[in-house]
Amino acid sequence: MAKWDKDYIELCEKILNEGVEVENRTGTNTIKIPTHHFHFDLEKEFPILTTKQLFIRQAVLEMLWIYQAQSNDVRWLKERNVNIWNEWEIDENGFWEATQMVLENGELVKKQIKKDFGKEWAHTIGTAYGYIVKKFSMTQNLINTLKTNVHDRRMVMSLWQNDYLDTAVLPSCVWSSEWDVTDGKLNCWVHQRSCDVPLGLPFNVTQYATLLMMLAQVCNLKPGTIDWSIKDAHIYVNQIDGIKEQINRYHTLEDLPAPKLWLNPDVKDFFDFDNSKDLKDVKLIDYKHHGKISFMISQ
Repeated sequence: MAKWDKDYIELCEKILNEGVEVENRTGTNTIKIPTHHFHFDLEKEFPILTTKQLFIRQAVLEMLWIYQAQSNDVRWLKERNVNIWNEWEIDENGFWEATQMVLENGELVKKQIKKDFGKEWAHTIGTAYGYIVKKFSMTQNLINTLKTNVHDRRMVMSLWQNDYLDTAVLPSCVWSSEWDVTDGKLNCWVHQRSCDVPLGLPFNVTQYATLLMMLAQVCNLKPGTIDWSIKDAHIYVNQIDGIKEQINRYHTLEDLPAPKLWLNPDVKDFFDFDNSKDLKDVKLIDYKHHGKISFMISQ
């Protein structure tokens, strides 16, 4: 049995059994708990769910869009048939529109909002994610420190930069990672301010596990552990049926082992990992799963 499936299903059950229903900016209520924590040992298991299919190509390409291409341009993803940011893309005239809950006189009111970012931001998500990584050379600085000052205690990448929140379509949900090397193993602690458990969390965990393994390879380190802290772990009310199906799969269907992640051993530079639509340097070995489950996206 994959440990990640066990831990994930326990979180889902906890939210459904103990969570509180709340309103939020999207207009679709969530069932939430305030905090949660996971621990992953990448020497023992590569975390990717088996109770539903996770599309590794899309997950890794989104991660490379942020930390390798360091881009906020949604067209980069579309060219690779990755469409997970389409709803947040600023249009060709510099506008972004959505129906959301807006605070008026102390109450949330549903409205159609239209925000003018300016034509120079067309087809991007504004000053978020890859924009921040590039502006502060975060990936390059982390790799340089891992290679030259391995016991440094300031290896932090923070995508939450106050000066750039108002000009981001969606401020980073997974917003911070802290890195260390202990006994030749690369470890990180990831912080998530808001967690869409059915859609976002499975992608995010697999992405950062892949990032850690890539960085370990190019820095001549071994993969270690990931600790994952969540603030506001939630399930949208229109996702409950899908989550219940996934929970039922866990309790009634065959236990499936976690697969192995293969990275091209010839890649010695993080920026040389293939980021084409074929993702040639990344493969899952023996990935068995119980099939796709569709979930609604809330903006």
